[in-house]
Amino acid sequence: MKQEFDKVAVVTGASSGIGLAIARHFATSGTAVVMAARNIEKMAEEAAPLVQGGANIVSFQCDVSQAQQVAQLADYAVETFGKIDIWINNAGTIDPIERIEDADMAAWANAIDVNVNGVFFGVSCAVNKMRENGGTIINMSSGAANSALEGWSHYCSSKAAIKKLTECAHHELSGLGIKVIGLSPGTVATPMMDTIRASQMNPVSQLNPDMHIPPEWVARAVDYLCGKEGGQYAGTDFSIKTSEGRKAVDLPTL
Repeated sequence: MKQEFDKVAVVTGASSGIGLAIARHFATSGTAVVMAARNIEKMAEEAAPLVQGGANIVSFQCDVSQAQQVAQLADYAVETFGKIDIWINNAGTIDPIERIEDADMAAWANAIDVNVNGVFFGVSCAVNKMRENGGTIINMSSGAANSALEGWSHYCSSKAAIKKLTECAHHELSGLGIKVIGLSPGTVATPMMDTIRASQMNPVSQLNPDMHIPPEWVARAVDYLCGKEGGQYAGTDFSIKTSEGRKAVDLPTL
């Protein structure tokens, strides 16, 4: 008899940083998890102790900029765990941090492929698996969606696009019982912040590392948004950069 799971989550960009923290949080809380990223070896290494501890967590190699691979990820999740209740579009890139006149056009286009197309592919594929029972889709947002930062033309543009995609998806999908929510975490202590700091471009690179929140806080915010309280934020960007947002998630306030 095939095992039934209360909740099944797919997390992209799960080999490190925020995605890994989300995958760990869900797996240790009883949710079945499919980790997705390009680095299958790193995911398997990170998942091993969780599996040994009794968690239901598997890894799937996926480049989210490739629509077919995202569709295969969705199929794999259903084949493995029977359904998808939660889909976290976390995969993203900050490369290349360059001024517009110096930008590598192919690299700029790749950033859009990952940060915008990858999220759209995730939303579309998740919806097709959630039609019967509903579910929650979280799109990782950023304050960059509302900013103009030197060297970040690709990142600011892509996050602004995702903010609007979240609104459009909510408009189309709320009638299906599918919540689509953006999450703006602020600056987080991850390898991406190391890249930003090394660039020495724009004020974000100059921030004191002590100001960055741990990725585990973001995982707690994701868990909150996937619960019944999250429905009130559907179609919007929920922020844990504010005292109100942190209080809602029961995080230390500013």
